[in-house]
Amino acid sequence: MVTDTISDMLTRIRNANMIKHQIVQIPATKMSKAITNILKEEGFIEDYEIYTENSYQFLLISLKYKGKSREPVICKMVRVSKPGLRVYSKSKKLPKVLDNLGIAIISTSKGVMTNLKAKELGIGGEVLCYIW
Repeated sequence: MVTDTISDMLTRIRNANMIKHQIVQIPATKMSKAITNILKEEGFIEDYEIYTENSYQFLLISLKYKGKSREPVICKMVRVSKPGLRVYSKSKKLPKVLDNLGIAIISTSKGVMTNLKAKELGIGGEVLCYIW
């Protein structure tokens, strides 16, 4: 059993990107669905689909590559807040990832969103990960 589902999700995507897989399967949780939705909105992945097998839900994520050499769109994924050390940020001190070329995914009281949207709404929260 995995205790940190976000870290597991990021690792699966990172590993699939390294060996240039087209699709990666991830156990579906509310948090992984929210993060996957943000990745799709921001253009880091092609699409995703939820399917059920033996009463378990999974996310099938279609990864995105560019060019003939199939360079991954996602260069790096870094887990910031961990179960042993939570990292919180106020609305005025939200992180900028590569001068806003990348995104930080923030868990706020209004839901999971990017750092840019959280700054726009003026709310802070737990910094889950950086993606660029």
